[in-house]
Amino acid sequence: MSANDKTRHIVIFDTTLRDGEQAPGCSMNLQEKIEVARQLEKLSVDVMEAGFPASSPGDLESVKIIAGIVRNSIVAGLCRCREQDIDAAREALAKAVSPRVHVFLATSPIHMEYKLRMTPDQVLAASVEYVKYAKKFCSDVEFSAEDAFRSEPDFVCKVFGEAIKAGATTVNFPDTVGYAMPGEFGERIRYIKEHTPHIEKARLSVHCHNDLGLAVANSISAIRNGADQAECTVNGIGERAGNASLEEIVMSLRVRRDLLAADTGIDSTQIYAASRLVSQVTGVKVQPNKAIVGDNAFAHEAGIHQHGVMAKRETYEIMTPESIGIPRKAMVLGKHSGRHAFEDRLKDLGFALDSEILEILFAQFKDLTDKKKNVSDRDIEALVMDLSAAAPETWKLDQWAVNTGSALGAAGTIRLKHTNGETKKLVSLGDGPIDSIFKAINGIIGKEPELELYEIGAITGGSASQGETMVRILWKDRYYNGHGVSTDVIESSIKAYLSAVNAMEYETGTSGRTAAEQRSPSGNRKQENG
Repeated sequence: MSANDKTRHIVIFDTTLRDGEQAPGCSMNLQEKIEVARQLEKLSVDVMEAGFPASSPGDLESVKIIAGIVRNSIVAGLCRCREQDIDAAREALAKAVSPRVHVFLATSPIHMEYKLRMTPDQVLAASVEYVKYAKKFCSDVEFSAEDAFRSEPDFVCKVFGEAIKAGATTVNFPDTVGYAMPGEFGERIRYIKEHTPHIEKARLSVHCHNDLGLAVANSISAIRNGADQAECTVNGIGERAGNASLEEIVMSLRVRRDLLAADTGIDSTQIYAASRLVSQVTGVKVQPNKAIVGDNAFAHEAGIHQHGVMAKRETYEIMTPESIGIPRKAMVLGKHSGRHAFEDRLKDLGFALDSEILEILFAQFKDLTDKKKNVSDRDIEALVMDLSAAAPETWKLDQWAVNTGSALGAAGTIRLKHTNGETKKLVSLGDGPIDSIFKAINGIIGKEPELELYEIGAITGGSASQGETMVRILWKDRYYNGHGVSTDVIESSIKAYLSAVNAMEYETGTSGRTAAEQRSPSGNRKQENG
């Protein structure tokens, strides 16, 4: 489509690392957050909300590290209207090229009365006070009126006007509980745009939740009615039913630019890679019929559809797989494929990897070609995802074996190598092969985390397909995700469980000690929960 001079630029504010990550079971370790931040930068998001620095020392540290790495996106830190929160954000964002302090305070009657126990006048005064405080340290300040849609419209206009006067460069209108309908949400945004004093001096943002499945529709309606910024997450992850989906907003604007006269600066060819990475590190699979990034998004099974697509793709496709980063170019890789062909395919799939990672991946690829004749794109993606965001290996798989049968139960044998060079072996009985192996691993590491999620599926069809396993464990009120791939489903399960265990060991600071040292009195020290 040719460029349109009237096309408005919509700022994409990605909150995958903050709102998305705080959803139950979606927590990421530091290395995973760094990988996601790098991918968001490749995606060219305008703003990435890296976290909530005051919520924990771990969150402050992760925001600090991401702020020091990211160069081409604004890095934001969320704060309550409290000096200590803003001070934490100031510390965390000190090395950011383009920092943003994001302060919020609820404005709805129900929140003010029951949560804040503040009067409207007190909320107004606090909003102004803390925007001014944040402005002392950062020129880019966003103010959010939590639960704005259920607030009195004129009160929101008044708060926004005073916040802008105090120095806010963006004012955000959230539908915090996903209550709005698209028509009324658009009308409300138009009202806010027309009745907020000084609104021309700030961007108007929207942050929609998906409780009724309308987050994207509400966001698009808001953009049609004057919103300048959309807050969203990759795959729509987030609390409860999630947030507005980044990929759906971006591609809706791009495909229907004729109607909406708006677009983003997102590099849409990085969408698929971002979706796969976030799914892998959070352990939350994308549903097959998910718009844009689901496995069936570009699948055509009905005969009449297949005939139409073969004749002309536009008959049933309003966008191309290539437009979101799924390469259509076919290339069969096998045991005779060389490094050059492998590297080219990685580039086609959107992966830019350093030489050290490439060396490891190529070795894994050659090992895989000994086990299956043809290696698919999904196989390659799985290898990359399995390696790229993994925590440092405190425990590494050395050998395993399982004896099992209908009348025997199961006995799992595992041998692990610790980072300090020590090797440990243990045999454990269980209800089945997976249970016995996981119990043996627990015995070696000296901990018994609770298994919250165990999912396994085939990456491609056929008996030689790799099994892809996702595991989530719970230890001291903190979730840790693991991912593993192998042509053997038991081995993929072991790799996934060890991946989660290594994330746990890395974040709790026990990676330098063996299980025996952890159990001994001399090995005792305070454990952090991230």
